[in-house]
Amino acid sequence: FLGHQLNDIVEMMLMRIARGSCTGGLAAPRPVQQFRDGFSHLRPLLELSHSEIIDALTKAGVEWREDSSNRSGKYTRNRIRNEVVPLLRRASPQDAIKGAGRTRELLEEDDEALNWWLTSMVGRVRKGRIFDLSPLRGKPRALIRRAVERFLWTNEVRPVLGRHQVERLIQAAIEGDLLRLEVGKEIVVVTKKCQFLIEERKSE
Repeated sequence: FLGHQLNDIVEMMLMRIARGSCTGGLAAPRPVQQFRDGFSHLRPLLELSHSEIIDALTKAGVEWREDSSNRSGKYTRNRIRNEVVPLLRRASPQDAIKGAGRTRELLEEDDEALNWWLTSMVGRVRKGRIFDLSPLRGKPRALIRRAVERFLWTNEVRPVLGRHQVERLIQAAIEGDLLRLEVGKEIVVVTKKCQFLIEERKSE
């Protein structure tokens, strides 16, 4: 169980917008987050703002502790929390904190819809050296991007690829071009038959 609340949503959303994130990244933190190893993160306070939680604790006579590092400008999240979010709240005619919470919910729905659509066409992406993308020929780029990213993550290749390399793979998948990328000890190959192949690099 984690204590994330509404204010954490707007802070994380702004951080990820600056970094460049898709719907999955912008939909974080989620009320229920399940991991492949069977563990789950639960966030029961996600619909409450920081001020609402403080008010409830005060009325109940419950003491709480504040992390002293929250006041430091050393961390990006703190700078966004203490400098950017107050400006956003003053500039917006609506409640920016609750608005961010609602946006997160809608993004999570969109992300789940895209994942369902992708799975219905290509099935569950499993660990393996070959992945056929032909069912996605002519489909929106967002689906092809998810398929490529999912295949690379499943095969533990994505962490060593740069964003530019991933974009080249996605474009090659869309156009059916032949593209060969060397990745550490492995080689990622995109064929003209809309298949992704991962081959071991041959030793010299």
